Amino acid sequence: MYNDPNPDTDRPHHHNRPRHHSNPSKQYSSPLINDYGPKPLVVNINKLTLLNNKYRTTLWTGCHMQVTLMSINVEEDIGLEIHPETDQFIRIEQGEGLVLMGDRRDRLNYQEKVCDDFAILIPAGKWHNIINTGCVPLKLYSIYAPPHHPHGTIHKTKAEAQAAEEHHDH
Repeated sequence: MYNDPNPDTDRPHHHNRPRHHSNPSKQYSSPLINDYGPKPLVVNINKLTLLNNKYRTTLWTGCHMQVTLMSINVEEDIGLEIHPETDQFIRIEQGEGLVLMGDRRDRLNYQEKVCDDFAILIPAGKWHNIINTGCVPLKLYSIYAPPHHPHGTIHKTKAEAQAAEEHHDH
């Protein structure tokens, strides 16, 4: 069953074809972005990613996977991190950035420039960071397998996310 957080989205209807709106700018005008997992969910992830203005918002958390939306401000980064038990997939929907990865936090020897439509695959146990090198917020979504953040996590800013991580580690 189709379950969308906003009734104004492109929904499948009769014959599973999308419904087209005469004014696309009205779509997703005020989306409710919550963690809808583990219920079934169908959404336009590109539009939700572009509309998300919070540093991190969990969109869906299941038993084996999690989807988060992120917005990284100009000249900021995600922050150097490692997920020992979690593989991660990231897709860039807006902006430009630099991906850094490596086996040690002081040796990030894998570096690639990324922009819209790029995918980043991060193996468990790999140190990584993404720096916004563009002039607009870097908008992306991330898939963690297994889930990495608690169900319903919302971090309005990077500082809020770092404080939560420090609290979680103690």
